[in-house]
Amino acid sequence: MKRFITIMTLSLLVSGLCAQDIVLPKPRTTGGKPLMQALNERATNRSMAEKPLSPEHLSNLLWAATGINRPDGRMTAPTASNNQEIDVYLFLADGVYLYDRIKHTLIFKLAGDHRSEAARQGAPSGVLLVYVADFNRMGRYDDASKEFYSATDTGFIGQNVYLYCASEGLATVIIGQVNRPAIVKLLDLENAKVTLGQPVGYPAQ
Repeated sequence: MKRFITIMTLSLLVSGLCAQDIVLPKPRTTGGKPLMQALNERATNRSMAEKPLSPEHLSNLLWAATGINRPDGRMTAPTASNNQEIDVYLFLADGVYLYDRIKHTLIFKLAGDHRSEAARQGAPSGVLLVYVADFNRMGRYDDASKEFYSATDTGFIGQNVYLYCASEGLATVIIGQVNRPAIVKLLDLENAKVTLGQPVGYPAQ
């Protein structure tokens, strides 16, 4: 019963009808296409349907991006010195959420559809992932190292998302032209840098 309620609540969220913290369904960490096939099918696709991702796809997508895959708390994507400085924000039809990888939960941040504000290249149809480097977790690095390693670590996460999308037949594209000043203001970020955006959705027919 608890799992049914969680999935129903998440269904409301991705449909734009709910604004609260959401515990995601448990991710499926086995199966999918073989790695070499996913690499062969990895591609950019900007054409996405006006249809929210299913709860299962959203859960698996976020786990693939930066989920915890070991008992010691390390992630599916590597980060310099295991700083885990890259946060994943989700811009959905009903609001903005932060992915809490420890609890596998979406933390509600802001109401309203802000996808068009965040993406300079037009509002994406699917979920817009926005990667933000929290420099407070990189205290021992100088400014140049923070810029370098956060950019590198974002690339690892973006590729994880690309491969998950290839495995599941989803569309995705990395976008560099995100509205960084607007995102910083919307999320009230401090000592952080918006690195990249990455819309994900079902391919348009």
